[in-house]
Amino acid sequence: MSSESETTDYLVIREGAKWTDVFRLQPGETVTIGRAPTNRIVVKDERCSRCHAEVFPSGGRWVLRDLESRNGTTVNGGRVTADHPLQPGDIIRVGSACMAFVDNLSLAFPDSNSVLRAAQPIGGSTDLGAEGLGRIAAELEQAVLDGDVLDEDAESVFEPLPNEPTHITHRRNQSRYLEPGFDPGLSDPAIEPVGSTPKVGRAATMLCRLAFELAKEPDVESLAKRALDGLIDGTQADAGAVLLLDSKKTDGAASAGDLRQISSRSDSLHRYHRVSDFLAGTVLREGQGVLARNIMDDSQLGARDSSGDILATSVLCAPLRGDAGPLGMIHLYSTDNAHGLDPDDLEVTLAVADTVAVALRNLARRDALAENLDKVKYENSQLRERLGVESEIVGRSEAIDRVTQEIARAAPSRATVLIRGESGVGKELVARAVHFSSPRRKGPFVCLNCAALSESLLESELFGHEKGAFTGATDRKVGKFEAAHSGTLMLDEIGEMSPSIQAKFLRVLEGHAFERVGGNKAITVDVRVIAATNRDLEQQVAEGLFRRDLYFRLHVLEIVVPPLRKRPDDIPVLAQFFLDRFNTETGRRLTGFSSRAVDAMLSYRWPGNVREMKNVIERAVVLSRGDVIDVDDLVLSTLKTSGDTEAETPPGKVGHYEPLPLEEIERRHILATLKSTGWNKSRSASILGIERSTLDRKIRRYELKRTKAPSGG
Repeated sequence: MSSESETTDYLVIREGAKWTDVFRLQPGETVTIGRAPTNRIVVKDERCSRCHAEVFPSGGRWVLRDLESRNGTTVNGGRVTADHPLQPGDIIRVGSACMAFVDNLSLAFPDSNSVLRAAQPIGGSTDLGAEGLGRIAAELEQAVLDGDVLDEDAESVFEPLPNEPTHITHRRNQSRYLEPGFDPGLSDPAIEPVGSTPKVGRAATMLCRLAFELAKEPDVESLAKRALDGLIDGTQADAGAVLLLDSKKTDGAASAGDLRQISSRSDSLHRYHRVSDFLAGTVLREGQGVLARNIMDDSQLGARDSSGDILATSVLCAPLRGDAGPLGMIHLYSTDNAHGLDPDDLEVTLAVADTVAVALRNLARRDALAENLDKVKYENSQLRERLGVESEIVGRSEAIDRVTQEIARAAPSRATVLIRGESGVGKELVARAVHFSSPRRKGPFVCLNCAALSESLLESELFGHEKGAFTGATDRKVGKFEAAHSGTLMLDEIGEMSPSIQAKFLRVLEGHAFERVGGNKAITVDVRVIAATNRDLEQQVAEGLFRRDLYFRLHVLEIVVPPLRKRPDDIPVLAQFFLDRFNTETGRRLTGFSSRAVDAMLSYRWPGNVREMKNVIERAVVLSRGDVIDVDDLVLSTLKTSGDTEAETPPGKVGHYEPLPLEEIERRHILATLKSTGWNKSRSASILGIERSTLDRKIRRYELKRTKAPSGG
């Protein structure tokens, strides 16, 4: 670095074929170069890092240092890997910008002495200052425009950049239009030949617009049509098609016969002609694009049809590349010899093909996700139904309000609950509500129907079994008690449990450990038991069919669920609830029930209770032909209910037999006894041979009411 009194050092910046600035190096100052606006020299190029390089004084010289840039810094064509002392005439390249290090501006701009002399300050001082350099820059720029500076025959530190023709490979693995960092607007001859930018820019614009449009297409057919329309409108092709492989062949054996035409278009006089076996096999086997021109006499490329008519003068095929092999291909051809397909058309088609391949994979993933989502939603709904998350009890009657209040009182307790009611009233629903309202809500809720299993299987289901405990026990099985640890175990139809199982069950209820069938390891669990039955356990106890001690152990808290016929206010509410559910499940849009249908449901006895109503409404929703459910859509049975008959038989009547269930006979007998004692419950209990508390429970169960005697007149 020379002293300021002798010479002044400069960085003359040139981009492409024209210079842009002259930067004076000040002694003792560091000059930073980069894309960020905070640098002393700003290079607006994506290939230039934010802080790319710096020039600093050291040992009387100017030194260049690369700041670990992404694309590197070169001096005279060689990459800078360490601090590089600069010599006058050195050419520094940063991205698309060239900087000449000179100590005399005439080296950078020959034939500009007149300009320099005109700009020289009075007195011959070499310290031009900012104003002087600005004037030089303005006058030099005018000299460039006038042709006085950049004389091709004049010697300059800037060597002319090579203007090599673009080399087009007719079979490419990846289009350069999709390469990271490719800028179709660059005019640097080292990147793109001058004069081709407009076509490249149009192609880039078309690709960008087409990519956005392809991303919005909902299915394969519309995706293929959109891609084909964009290609035919944006290239020299006048016919083509998008073809997909029917079978997933990834071994390179796929041929034209395996291709399924998704979309085709022809703007020529002939309809679209399928791709030849030769071209299809080549593209699918190699996985690369092919461009063939001047093929009028080559039958292998499908240039002529069977009648000899010319089909194409140029043809190209681009593969749709998938992760595991080709997905298909895009086939384009031109029938106009004056406007044949060229390498740029191949580049565009390759870019579109890769974009379409990505879109196809995304559509496949979306369809798979949608299918999995539907499956998960179905499984979740089933799981929610099984685990009782949908444990809301539907109804507005006083009877349902009482049941809800009893659930709220029973839920916080650890005590065993006995739920009583006819089949189909929703005893399991009540049990779920108790569990999910209790402190055990985060634990499992396990349900077992005791009536559905034989004695041996019921024991295995309750307590589990070891491998080899009996024939068919090929693995160890965890029983329901273990599965319900820290949660709730509901035993439906508890009255169907055999006496031997009742004894073992009672021990577990008392807190004793149990063993799996065929095992000897003691297992202790923390389980709350909820039992449910539609039987008269008291009668079974009296007949010796149910253990008395187990009955008292279960009968701690009792919830009686009344039959549907006892709560007519809930019938319209439940009917609408099931209608809404099945409308959603089936896609129907039924608006409600006719007045005749409502009257029929209110007068019906519902022997199957809520379960029967659910099935009746489901059938009506599926088979109804109108907008509302009419009485003809309701299929109601003629079965008698288990607890009621149409009319009461007067007490004491003999000589007449009426087939009645034991429950109804008991109800009538208790009512007759109460009437005979003037509703003296203690005396009635003594006559019936039961406890006063048992009589109160049966009065509530049968909903017996004391009627006032009519007053005399």
